Amino acid sequence: MPSLPPVTRALLIANIAVFLLQIAGADAAIVAHFALWPFGAHQLARLDDGSLTALGFEPWQLITYSFLHGGIPHIAFNMLALWMFGGPVENALGPRRYTFYYFACVLGAAFAQLATIAVFSPQDFYPTLGASGGVFGLLLAFAVLYPQAKVFFFLVPVPIPARIAVVGYMILELYLGVTGTQAGVAHFAHLGGAVVGFALIQYWRGRVRRR
Repeated sequence: MPSLPPVTRALLIANIAVFLLQIAGADAAIVAHFALWPFGAHQLARLDDGSLTALGFEPWQLITYSFLHGGIPHIAFNMLALWMFGGPVENALGPRRYTFYYFACVLGAAFAQLATIAVFSPQDFYPTLGASGGVFGLLLAFAVLYPQAKVFFFLVPVPIPARIAVVGYMILELYLGVTGTQAGVAHFAHLGGAVVGFALIQYWRGRVRRR
């Protein structure tokens, strides 16, 4: 991956390395300790090796969940999007600001997911995992920074401007989240990452205008 800027390359390598650990047999233990679990009391569970462990929220999970994935399609989609959009956004923001931006979106997605579970389904107790919160932040940033760049959007047979494609995608995510379609997909976490990303970009742009 020599053409990718350094932070995007490091994120790709880290995500793939963790996924290889998951499929090598450590998935249950990794998810138990490093996926994002809901707020509340810990619950005992038995892992595949027969050991008992306490499952529940821990502060480090706000970041570590973003390096875990639930299968090949899950990681393939996220890494493809990271590869396509991460490089241009990193080139525009610079490595340090890009790193801050990406993980701010990861945190925004985590808090959006925790709030969604706490408010709408407090009885649920399941882990959240995946880089989608950071990736949705990158999609939003790409649309703002390169609004006229042409991208493909789902089944639309022709490329369309990035800002139209991304806005359409966000509306679709909102619809899927509100209607409860695609159970098991954290649609509001995706939107949380995008909202934090939009707020950050607007804040940085405002600082530039004031100068």
